[in-house]
Amino acid sequence: MLDDLIAERRKKLEKIKEAGLNAYPSSSERTMAIAEAREKFAALEKSGKKISLAGRLTAMRDQGNIVFLDLADESGKLQLVFKKDSLPNLDFYRSVLDIGDFVSASGVLFKTKKGEESLEAKDVRILAKAIRPLPSEWYGLADTEDRLRERYLDLLINEGTKDIFRKKAIFWKTFRDFLEKEGFLEVQLPVLESVPGGAEAEPFKTHHNALDTDFYLRISLELPLKKLLVGGFEKVFEIGRVFRNEGIDKEHLQDYTQLEFYWAYSDYNELMVFVEKMYKEVIKATCGTLKTKFGDKEIDWSKKWPKIDYVEAFKKANGLDATEASRDALLKKAKELKLEVEKNAGKGRLIDLIYKKTVRPNLVQPCFLINPPVEIEPLAKRKEGNPKVVERMQVMAGGTELGKGFSELNDPADQRARFEEQEKARAAGDKEAQRLDEDFVEALEYGMPPAAGFGVSERLFSVLMDKPVRETVIFPLMRPKK
Repeated sequence: MLDDLIAERRKKLEKIKEAGLNAYPSSSERTMAIAEAREKFAALEKSGKKISLAGRLTAMRDQGNIVFLDLADESGKLQLVFKKDSLPNLDFYRSVLDIGDFVSASGVLFKTKKGEESLEAKDVRILAKAIRPLPSEWYGLADTEDRLRERYLDLLINEGTKDIFRKKAIFWKTFRDFLEKEGFLEVQLPVLESVPGGAEAEPFKTHHNALDTDFYLRISLELPLKKLLVGGFEKVFEIGRVFRNEGIDKEHLQDYTQLEFYWAYSDYNELMVFVEKMYKEVIKATCGTLKTKFGDKEIDWSKKWPKIDYVEAFKKANGLDATEASRDALLKKAKELKLEVEKNAGKGRLIDLIYKKTVRPNLVQPCFLINPPVEIEPLAKRKEGNPKVVERMQVMAGGTELGKGFSELNDPADQRARFEEQEKARAAGDKEAQRLDEDFVEALEYGMPPAAGFGVSERLFSVLMDKPVRETVIFPLMRPKK
């Protein structure tokens, strides 16, 4: 059926060419968008001024000497009317046009007997002949994989999909505007790194032909941004792509957009006040409200966000002190919970797995989860008075992490020691453990001021939209079509 429709449209394309017309001209005539024509309809109708509109045909109703068509551009939709007496070559256009074609139409605005705002076409020009028919009920996009793979069709037929990405533009713009208003400088950092760092994740590897050297796609923005603090900048941020060679699920992608900012002479206490204010502004601008739906729950972002101690929450849920429990005790608990544990998983990895099973799902309303064990955060500063935990906070809502920040570690000796512990974990088989970055440690040895840093990815946006994260990425990475 589809092949027959395509063949029929190709015949129409040949007919257009035989008539000496270009079905894909390089220029088009449009004096205004459809929304503007509707806004100024009364004045334009009264004046009888000729205007030109352009867009895609989304409907056709042939009634002999008159044809009604719906023309749509990004701003809206308007009815076109082709009449035999005002469009002499009506029969030709009737024979070659299809739903999905791009056309421009010049004429005057008027209202039909039924009161429909319309444009009576005096001249029509084909701008792009569509060879494939647009999806319909029988040729649709019911399969999620097809819809994501052919996102252009999803955008075309589902206005709700377009709305998601309009909101996403507002989401990132509001973050950027907020930070710039607070005196932060936006920078652009390298995507290729010789030593990937700043997060626990397996990187993508590539080869630089000119340098004959292997490089990695960055997994975080953290370390180069902190080098800028060493260099004298005090407030810096980047909104950019990061790449992590890990599994796919409703919360994780392999390449995605992340915001990270670093703030000299600040700490995680000041950071929490700042982040709560920033999130509320971003959420209100994006959603129009501070109460959002997530599954069968409502998340209320408007209230003061409480602070929840990581170690206390872990102990309450599991009966174990995460800072004191041995690896064997944690491993036993993980097995009780039927968790998948890598053979050589270290204490930090076990704590994190147990936390994700027993603590995280219960944190539905916005809060800050603070002060986790030092084993799970190699880049954060130890808490004064309790060196077994670090000054880290995570924004939690909807049972997941929606941002992370901490008082940055700036002691080069402590940083080296933690990197070396991570290297031991890597040697034992933990592919996500961080590498020792000698260049970063050397930078710290020149001195980095006390600072706070924070990162948030587009997972936050997916929670605000109540969608799996792939649904909120305009062209998610897909397995190639066979």
